[in-house]
Amino acid sequence: MSSWTDSLRFAFQPVVNLTTGTVAGLEILARPETGDILAEARRDPELDLRLAVSAVRAAVRRETLLPLHVNVFAGTLADLGGLASLHDAVREAGRLPWEVTIDIGPPWMHVPWRALLEAVAVLRGQGFRVCADGVGDGDIPLRLLTDLGPDLVKLDASLLTRPAAVRAMRTLCEELGALLAVEGVETEGQYATALAAGAQLAQGHLFAPPARLPAADVYVPPRSPGVVAVPRSGPSVREFVRPAALLPATASAGHVRALLTGCPDVSGVLLVDRAGVPVRSVHRSRFLLSMSGRYGHALYADRPAAKLGDPPRTVGIDATAWKVLEVVAVGDRGRTSDDVAVVDAHGRCVGVVRLADLVRALAETRVEEAAGLNPLTRLPGSDAITCEVDRRIAAGRAFALSWLDVDHFKQVNDGAGFAAGDELIRAVGRTVQQAASGTTRVGHIGGDDFLVLADPEELDQLASSVLDAPWTAGGHPVTLSLATVLCPPGSVTDHRQAAACLAPLKKAAKALNGTSWVLARAGTAGHEIRRGTERAPAPAG
Repeated sequence: MSSWTDSLRFAFQPVVNLTTGTVAGLEILARPETGDILAEARRDPELDLRLAVSAVRAAVRRETLLPLHVNVFAGTLADLGGLASLHDAVREAGRLPWEVTIDIGPPWMHVPWRALLEAVAVLRGQGFRVCADGVGDGDIPLRLLTDLGPDLVKLDASLLTRPAAVRAMRTLCEELGALLAVEGVETEGQYATALAAGAQLAQGHLFAPPARLPAADVYVPPRSPGVVAVPRSGPSVREFVRPAALLPATASAGHVRALLTGCPDVSGVLLVDRAGVPVRSVHRSRFLLSMSGRYGHALYADRPAAKLGDPPRTVGIDATAWKVLEVVAVGDRGRTSDDVAVVDAHGRCVGVVRLADLVRALAETRVEEAAGLNPLTRLPGSDAITCEVDRRIAAGRAFALSWLDVDHFKQVNDGAGFAAGDELIRAVGRTVQQAASGTTRVGHIGGDDFLVLADPEELDQLASSVLDAPWTAGGHPVTLSLATVLCPPGSVTDHRQAAACLAPLKKAAKALNGTSWVLARAGTAGHEIRRGTERAPAPAG
């Protein structure tokens, strides 16, 4: 009697890290030769679970060491209350649960939420990572998505025609502590859009199609100079994580040697305890050098590999890239090429970071930033501010956009000299930057004009810090003008509309006597005078 497994095959599709250009994991896809077993699995949780178990076993037969993505329907989790047999299959395969991400897919709407969330909690307790799959084309409510708190969110490629939605999802992912991936990327244009909108991972035929054998190499298009990632306070370690080569802490030197010689791309091996916590780090070159020396194999082959390892260097999954550099900088200089282990809240290894990846990405970031800095104040130009405006609009965040400049600046330059004028501009820029909080962005768009993007509640303190200062140039008093437009969620569609709202306010501020500040709300008529006095009308005749 034939079984449904007789006609079932599996294909592997790489999940690509867009920062490093390397394979971050493999999604295992069921490929039945006849029938629609996935439609049956959607209706039958037990069948869906058996498919997931078979997927893990298929990966073992292909001898892949990469992290795995296994698909399960949301209804299966809610009905079965966890995936005990999948956990057993992963352990039997010699894999660690935190090397496996459960891609939870739609439909979601008719799934009992409490049962689903309880099942997800069980998965996390077992060590699995969790992905919300098919977001954007599926039916997952945002409230459920936030309650789920996934480690990864996969967007459907159809959203790439709406980059604002992708940027908004990137912001949500940052709040949830999740990575953002885009599925179904087929063209270089889609890749560029995904990258510019802030996606960190992607998969699709552009990189590599699903195949019977796991792909070791993928095609990643070269980055266009015009493609700049979404601005952020600091690159996250999550964006640079590579798969880790893990072996039990009890592994022999012979086992490590077999792994390294069979996988030339592996730069080192982490030895972990039963809970997955790194206990020793084995560097490829130093280890193989010890093994290749005179009597090396005879001396070490059957001995614990830990004898030839070093204490692991670790950083948390929520750390920034700068933290990795600190860890490397304070350690032994002879270990600067060692991988740094990335661990979760329980200390379990979720991957490694290579110093070369960080240095390359941070250098590119600095070059991009430097190209946009104003040479006088070293502040970014208008592009950086307008990109951040669009990002906040997409995220549905309220913001205040302000235009600040020096009154009668040409007369200041003519009277006090250009050197005094330049020093005044630098001083204004320093003061605004020092008054800015962590979420405020300051840009110098040329001459005496500055753009300031802030949260509405930060306005009063920021304005006071700048406008209350006694400004002078060449010993002569100088006044400033500040114009602000408040933009609640939905009041403007992009930075161009926000700038259009700001233009008449700047004119109104310049029409006042003394240091001035006018404020208005986008979409409403009129404005409020916060500083300055109206000029008396000129006498008749």
